[in-house]
Amino acid sequence: MPYFLSERCVLKWLETPSVYDIGADELYEVDEDAFDFLKYCALPEGCPSEAGIFIDYCMKEGILTTERVSLRRPAVLKSPVPSLRYLELQITDKCNLRCRHCYIGESGSDELSLNEIRAVLSEFEAMQGLRVLITGGEPLLHSGFMDLNEMLPEFSLRKILFTNGALLDKGKIAQLKVDEVQISIDGLEDAHDALRGQGSFSTAVDAIRTCRDEGLDVSVSTMVHAKDLCDFDAMQRLFDELGVKDWTVDVPCTTGRLELNKDFLVDPKTGGKYLAYGRGEGLHASTPGFACGLHLMSVNAAGAVSKCTFYSDRSVGTIRDGLGECWKRIPPVRLDALRCDCRYIEQCRGGCRYRAETLEGPFGRDLYRCALYSHPACDIIDT
Repeated sequence: MPYFLSERCVLKWLETPSVYDIGADELYEVDEDAFDFLKYCALPEGCPSEAGIFIDYCMKEGILTTERVSLRRPAVLKSPVPSLRYLELQITDKCNLRCRHCYIGESGSDELSLNEIRAVLSEFEAMQGLRVLITGGEPLLHSGFMDLNEMLPEFSLRKILFTNGALLDKGKIAQLKVDEVQISIDGLEDAHDALRGQGSFSTAVDAIRTCRDEGLDVSVSTMVHAKDLCDFDAMQRLFDELGVKDWTVDVPCTTGRLELNKDFLVDPKTGGKYLAYGRGEGLHASTPGFACGLHLMSVNAAGAVSKCTFYSDRSVGTIRDGLGECWKRIPPVRLDALRCDCRYIEQCRGGCRYRAETLEGPFGRDLYRCALYSHPACDIIDT
C-alpha cells in the first residue's frame, strides 16, 4: 500500500530536516533517514512500505495519508543558518482606522505590487520559510487584494492575515485563501473603542464569529493599555467562547501615533504582569542562546527590508536586493551580549529588542518582560 505526504504538509530543511504541517501549524524535526523516506512519499507515486512505528506515528499525526495527493511540491533546499522562518509582509500602509497606539503613524499610499509580492513569496518559500504574516495598514485596502488572495494557494506557506476586522463581511470571509486570520481586540467595548474608534469592538467580534463559522482558524492580538487593565479575565472568557486559537498579549512601543497619546501607556511594573495572559504555541522552538527575532524579517509597503516592523527606519536593503542578501545583513543577537542576569533568560529571550532599546539602549532589558517574569504568577515557568 503506498503512502503519500499529506496535502497540508511540506518538507523544510531548516537547521535540521523538518516536516511542517501548514494546517495545524506544527513543526516536526526528523533525522535524515526519515527525511529521505518522506521525500519519496512526496512524489506523485508515493512510497510503498510496510507498516512500522514511524509510519504509524505519521499516520496518526496526519503527516502521511493513503489517499493519493496531486500537488506541486516546492524544492527542498538547505536554508540559511539561522533560518528565516517568519516574514512580516506589509502589503500596504493604507488604513481605515486611526488607532491611537499605531506604531506606523498616519495612513499612507504605499503598497507592494502583485508582481513584487509574488517574487517575495517565491524567494521566501525557496528559503524554506514557514509563515507569512500579511499585514498593513489594513491589508484588505490593498488595491489588488482579491487577486493576491487568489495567488496565495500557490505557496507552501502558512498564510496569516492580520486585520482590524472592519472590512471583513461574510462574503469576503468566504473567499479568503488564508490559513488563519488574526484580529486585534484591545479590551472590551469601551476600552477597545477608545483606542480604535466607536463601534470597532462589535465589528471585530462579529468578524471573529463569522471567520469561525467559515472554518478559519482565528487568533487575537491584544495590546495592554491604560483603559483595558480590568478587562483581561473577561476577554479570556470571551475568546474561549468564540473559539479563538491563539491569544497574543503585548505592550505597544512608544513610536508612531502613540507619541501623541501617551495617556494610553502603562509603566513596566503595571503592564508587565498582563503579558502572562494569552495562550497558544506562538513561535516554534528557536535555537538556544539567541534573542527574540532570530528567525524573523520584515518587508514594508515601500519594499524596504528590516529585522522587524519596528525597525523599518533602519532598513538593511530592499526587496530588489533579494531576501537572501538582506537576511545576511541582519546579525543575530546573542543572549550573553545582553545586560540580563535573569534565570528566565532562555524563556524570555531578552524580550522585545526594540522596546528594550527605547528603555535601556541596544543591549538593555525589556523592563515589561522583566516585570512579567518577576511576577509570582510566573513561577509556573519553572515546572
